[in-house]
Amino acid sequence: MIEIQHLKKSFGSHHVLKDVNLNIEDGKVTSILGGSGSGKSTLIKCMIRLLDCDGGKIVVNGRDISRVKDPFRLAAVRRHFGYLFQEGALFDSMTVGENVSFGLKYLTEVPVQQYEAIVKEKLAMVGLKPSVAALNPSELSGGMRKRVSLARVLAVSPKCILYDEPTTGLDPIMSDIISDLILDMKKKIGVTSVVITHDMHSAFKISDYIAFLHEGTIMMYGTPEEFRKTDNPYVRQFVDGSSQGPIKMKLMKE
Repeated sequence: MIEIQHLKKSFGSHHVLKDVNLNIEDGKVTSILGGSGSGKSTLIKCMIRLLDCDGGKIVVNGRDISRVKDPFRLAAVRRHFGYLFQEGALFDSMTVGENVSFGLKYLTEVPVQQYEAIVKEKLAMVGLKPSVAALNPSELSGGMRKRVSLARVLAVSPKCILYDEPTTGLDPIMSDIISDLILDMKKKIGVTSVVITHDMHSAFKISDYIAFLHEGTIMMYGTPEEFRKTDNPYVRQFVDGSSQGPIKMKLMKE
């Protein structure tokens, strides 16, 4: 669905993405791993054109979107994507129901009369009761906020969902529930998923493919099984969660 070719992105003199090449398979879950500050969130923001890249191409369904400037064409591109922000980004001044239906008003031509039914359907898809629609975001737990955010994404029927650290700040049980939801979306509606994560347990559970981003390039790309068996010392240290290895040595020198 998405081909990233020689993607580059810098902030001033800091080169975050130096030469990223990555294919995102249609209908699959691709997790992107990497250390803090490695550019994972920058990468998916470039994919949805929230950030402009400095070089390279982003090809979505055969069309290069990296140079699109017209706001109406950009809006059309973004309608293919749903973005689940790390903290959920719910509007505190709106009820859960209003949050879930927000995109329907601005991104679709769905009649207002159908909003309530869609909200109910999408809340059910993420395991929440219809009564939750009347609550305010401040009344929700962290896990419920994540699920409501996912329901808001699902309401506009995206072809690809980008998850930015979906299990951050959650306990192990709720993290596993969110991982199950990502898998459910693939099985039930065939959506393509790109997941930024530090959570190795989740990555191994949900992923069809994993990409390891290191020093501005994709150091390794493969299946979860290939990552479990890798001899690459950088990837091995990250997978094992070890404090000993080349990544730590480099950080100490810096």
